[in-house]
Amino acid sequence: MFRESRESMEINSPSPLPISGSTRLYAVLGDPVAQVRAPSLLNPLFAHLGINAVLLPVHVRPDSFADVFRGLRRMENLDGILITIPHKAAALHLADEVSPAAEAAGAVNALRREPDGRWTGENFDGIGFVSGLVAAGHLPKGKHVALMGAGGAGSAIAAALLAAGAARLSLCDPDADKLEALVARLERHWPGRTTGAAKPVLDDADIVVNATPLGMRADDPLPFSPQALRPHCVVADVIMKPRETALLKAAAALGHPILHGAHMLDHQLGLYRTFFRLDKSSRGARDRE
Repeated sequence: MFRESRESMEINSPSPLPISGSTRLYAVLGDPVAQVRAPSLLNPLFAHLGINAVLLPVHVRPDSFADVFRGLRRMENLDGILITIPHKAAALHLADEVSPAAEAAGAVNALRREPDGRWTGENFDGIGFVSGLVAAGHLPKGKHVALMGAGGAGSAIAAALLAAGAARLSLCDPDADKLEALVARLERHWPGRTTGAAKPVLDDADIVVNATPLGMRADDPLPFSPQALRPHCVVADVIMKPRETALLKAAAALGHPILHGAHMLDHQLGLYRTFFRLDKSSRGARDRE
């Protein structure tokens, strides 16, 4: 796995190939986009594999997302698109085909160009998050998980938690329509294990997850009060920058185990490598240059 050797690769990996007319392009779309870590992780992977490619951040407002997406997919040298907040649900409807996991989540966070020009969408947020949770020693199987946020990341994480055996999932989102739609999708796959409410249900939760944007800005309110949690409840945040969100700081001060947002992306790198067929792309890449 790339994650396991990332530190040594950052020191010893080959220098990136110079950008040229044959450089393949990848883009990560978001609003905002300054916080994204994908370029700092995938570009070293390209160099390590000898692939002449570069991943660039693209800042796109929601009202321009569809136009920008359609324009990008017409670029013949663009091989992949990553999606971050708040565009994951919108991207689902712009893909030509999506995986069952993405359909259940109602969102995609990665799309690849197929040989025939079609774009296939997948969602790795959920499995990336659960892999990070398990690697930290917090198994969701048989647990009550409270999840804040029914957007793209929250939807994917909800589906992955249920697939991993969470006994009960309490969802919270102020958008009643979005929440109801997510609960309905999850019920089709895992009946009787999910409830939704406008306010968080925290009393007996074993794991609590913030999958909202609250915490990205210094003046954001907390998505919920850690004071309401029972002792030893695990508190996880999907926000990657800042690493120590106000929620995680407050939870740690109360003695709760915490999980940083970086774990969700770190555990997706091997999945991206397979999804974008990077090992296949790397064969002879340097020789062709």
